[in-house]
Amino acid sequence: MTAEGERTEGEALAGGMANAGAVFRHGDLVERPAPRSAPALHAHLLALSEHGFDEVPRPVRLTADGRERLTFVPGDVALPPFPHWAMSATALRSVGNLLRRLHDASARIAVDADAEWPRSLADPAGGTMVCHNDVCPDNVVFRDGRATALIDFDMAAPGRAVWDVAMTARYWVPMLDPASAAPLYPAGLDVPTRLRLLADSYGLSPHERAELPDVIEQATASCRAFVADRVAEGDPVYTRALSERGGWQRWDRIQEWLAAHRRVFAGALAT
Repeated sequence: MTAEGERTEGEALAGGMANAGAVFRHGDLVERPAPRSAPALHAHLLALSEHGFDEVPRPVRLTADGRERLTFVPGDVALPPFPHWAMSATALRSVGNLLRRLHDASARIAVDADAEWPRSLADPAGGTMVCHNDVCPDNVVFRDGRATALIDFDMAAPGRAVWDVAMTARYWVPMLDPASAAPLYPAGLDVPTRLRLLADSYGLSPHERAELPDVIEQATASCRAFVADRVAEGDPVYTRALSERGGWQRWDRIQEWLAAHRRVFAGALAT
């Protein structure tokens, strides 16, 4: 590191799409583009620790050139195509447990109502606690095969717990038709069983379990709109990914598959 607002070359960290190629490790620190919500988000991350949840990066400072510095969280992060160890039942349970612990701490922290929280992936119903909204494999740190920390809170915003669980299910169950899942996930994953396992490990209430299939469909539509906005803006990373992963036909197929299997998922959650 050099003086405030300056950067030296560090180790580029792989993973993610929104900040691809712009995240660097410098020893025990990570430097990355700061989201517009950074002042409120940094206060929230510090408050999580005060409420017993230390499994997040600790903010260090904002730089004069619009970047943020946070502590580096050591461990393993699963990148696509996702390895078998990241999709084990043990790994999935640990993700559900970790998300519940995050929410339990977050629910005790007052939301900064004046902050410029991102809305792209946020719960359209709003909520009284700050949710992560992007608990994908790239943003979960593992040690010894278990999820131990969450990183990349760029999309964090107020919402309901069930929305964050739905967003998490999209990536970790995954809530994808077989053709869409095949290039990224190990073969043979039992979607209804894994959805129930996530709900059980998180500790969803009966009311939230009944809501979850519909909320997953809503979350999928929000993710599609997010990608559409990025592509319309000419973002090369999202434009390339859309092309390589089957275009809008893939999104159509996913949404049709979710609707067709809604009762199957509801039945799995009710058992």
